[in-house]
Amino acid sequence: MRKNIRNIGICTVVAVWILLTVIAWFHPAKSISQSERRPLQQMPEFSADKFLDGSLARDFESYTLDQFPLREDFRTLKALYAYNVLQMKDNNGIYLEDGYAAKLEYPLNQASISNALKKFNVIYHRYLKDHHDHIYVSVIPDKGYYLASENGYPTMDYEDLFRQVAEGMPWAQMIDITGGLDISHYYRTDTHWRQEKLVPVARILSRAMGVTPPEEGNFTAVPVTGAFYGVYHGQAALPMGGEELLVMENAMLSACRVYYWETGEYKGIYDREKLSGLDPYDVFLSGPQSVLTIENPNADPNRELVIFRDSFASALAPLLTEGYGKITLVDIRYVSSDLLEEYLPAQNADVLFLYSTLILNNSTTLK
Repeated sequence: MRKNIRNIGICTVVAVWILLTVIAWFHPAKSISQSERRPLQQMPEFSADKFLDGSLARDFESYTLDQFPLREDFRTLKALYAYNVLQMKDNNGIYLEDGYAAKLEYPLNQASISNALKKFNVIYHRYLKDHHDHIYVSVIPDKGYYLASENGYPTMDYEDLFRQVAEGMPWAQMIDITGGLDISHYYRTDTHWRQEKLVPVARILSRAMGVTPPEEGNFTAVPVTGAFYGVYHGQAALPMGGEELLVMENAMLSACRVYYWETGEYKGIYDREKLSGLDPYDVFLSGPQSVLTIENPNADPNRELVIFRDSFASALAPLLTEGYGKITLVDIRYVSSDLLEEYLPAQNADVLFLYSTLILNNSTTLK
């Protein structure tokens, strides 16, 4: 009896692997992984050079891993096993609390903070010191600021990070925006904050910089997709529901146009073509861009703002347009600090350094 059961088990396993092998060889290769937001390895082309140097074997191994049948289902099973059976508190560095997925971000990386501050000081002394009098800095907390410590996860010392930034940039006025935020201001499955929740933050910044603050009732929150899955959804590999992604609209924002310095073209505030791409969050100002300028014909043309920023500013900057005729956003992850002179206003613009704790604690991407 036991022998029959064992034989049945062996035959079942063999049959499953044969079936998976057949599917792997004959099903069409997928080009991208939506959950992981990356292209998948395709079948490598044979060449004698690749065969001899071993790259053909490595590429083929990557291909089989990426194109394995039911790959996403197996990733989910592995994650569920880690959480529910092994009782692990995170999977791939992602943990779940209160319905939110967040990334373990610790400890405070002193070398990274120093590197970021060095970059900012170079920009100040080279481009800003003699031409711009009103300079500000604000730090955007990641979700761990609200979730990690109170739920028993290791966490960086956020207060020390804020202190180091303030002391390392004595020429900039620190604007504290943490009072205008809580965990509900962030997407459940993504790193980023929700634009429809950001008017209080925009008001804090506008008041500190001495311009007209936006009013909550002046905007309409418009849904643009009801199935937004953020970057943590794929990394956690757990079954989590999609979220509604909304953008803020009004007549003023509709009149604004955005100039993209790399391409020399104009677009609107929201790039709805990006909603069908790998990251729908790119609907805000077309996602990753080195330099762009928002032009508002209905604001004071003599008031300009320069924001040195990361991706969080894409959703926030449109809410600041009421106070500025032009807002130029510069992302030094994509453009060298040595090449900024041609993009910056000659003088008298307000300047805001607006960075998330995620970038400050991992600043090697800053050029």
